[in-house]
Amino acid sequence: MKISDFVEVKNSSVASRYKKKRVAIGHFIEDYMSEKISINTDFLSMMEHKNKIFNFTYIGHHYKFFFTRMVPETVLPFVAHTQKQDERIIKEHYDNKNDLFNWFLGPRMIYTSCYFTEENESLEAAQDNKMDIIAQKIQLQPGDNLLDIGCGWGTLVAHLAKYYGANTTGVTIAPAGAEWGRRQIKEYGVEDKAKINVMDYRDIPRNKKWDKITCLEMAEHVGIKYFKKFMKQCYDMLEDDGIFYLQIAALRERDSAFQKLNQEDLVWGLFMNEYIFSGADASMPLNWDLKRIEKVGFEVHSVENIGIHYSKTIHFWYKNWMSNRDKVLAKYGERVYRMYEIFLGWSVLIAKHGGSTAYQIVCHKNTDNFNRSRFIGKANIGEQGTFERKGSANKKETLITDNK
Repeated sequence: MKISDFVEVKNSSVASRYKKKRVAIGHFIEDYMSEKISINTDFLSMMEHKNKIFNFTYIGHHYKFFFTRMVPETVLPFVAHTQKQDERIIKEHYDNKNDLFNWFLGPRMIYTSCYFTEENESLEAAQDNKMDIIAQKIQLQPGDNLLDIGCGWGTLVAHLAKYYGANTTGVTIAPAGAEWGRRQIKEYGVEDKAKINVMDYRDIPRNKKWDKITCLEMAEHVGIKYFKKFMKQCYDMLEDDGIFYLQIAALRERDSAFQKLNQEDLVWGLFMNEYIFSGADASMPLNWDLKRIEKVGFEVHSVENIGIHYSKTIHFWYKNWMSNRDKVLAKYGERVYRMYEIFLGWSVLIAKHGGSTAYQIVCHKNTDNFNRSRFIGKANIGEQGTFERKGSANKKETLITDNK
């Protein structure tokens, strides 16, 4: 098996690359997105043979991106993760693209990992599972005041208000996501319990304490530079008997960026940072996260690895994206279609084999007076059959979709 079994060269300038058995995947990606080559199957099917047709060495493009964009965006003083830069990056990626995201996320519009209780569950059922297990892990009660930092399209905010009777507030920096979320809140009939504010996380008022705080896959965007400071902010905003839930993507631990074993992880990570999640540099190994969480005063109650759930989640997203190919091409063109085809298809396998994962981390303040007995007999990790809601009837509902 060789790379030419899958590739048709469209531009003679790159023809020599594809006469060999294997090609650097970085070259393949740039050639494919630039339409210098095409493939004779779908991307994920080809990637099932990735170790036979690709090598994962760094190429010149990687070094150029790392030094001219990634370093300035992550660690350079007066540039990295300023509010102005973060707003620009987030809005460029998320804002005014509700249709694009709906074409792969589906009706729930949740851009974080599902939680599957069985192999054949639907994407929507698995997302409902995830929201319900979060409610149980944080022991959400009717009347609790909950803050969701980085609320996306507001689905969790609406869900926890409707089914658990919580008073929920979501915060996002993307106006289009907030607009979508407010429509969901209205459709759920919880306008008296749920709301969404458009603001940077650094601007959240500090004069209010929250019973529960959730943050699902947003802390990566805070960046390594400010991650510890963000954890301290969450600590300070939490009631002394409150619970903090952090869901965060993570990379496999390694000794060096030039460690040959599993180098694919970092090549994939460079692609993700350049094209999909610019500035989201705080996807780190678990020990890095936990050290900083504990340093600010939290006690970690439970950690659950949900990487295999993420692989299955993204596989659904990939199939949704492929099924909406014509819509994507008509509005966004071939390059965007191929970019997300690579992102979703490659990420299915990266998560499946452990190169990237995600963790559900439950924390509370590490004080002598905290009542740790509250966790006895309660949900600490997700288990099949535990998703019984406390609010309205346990009913799966289809959320709003975008008809653009």
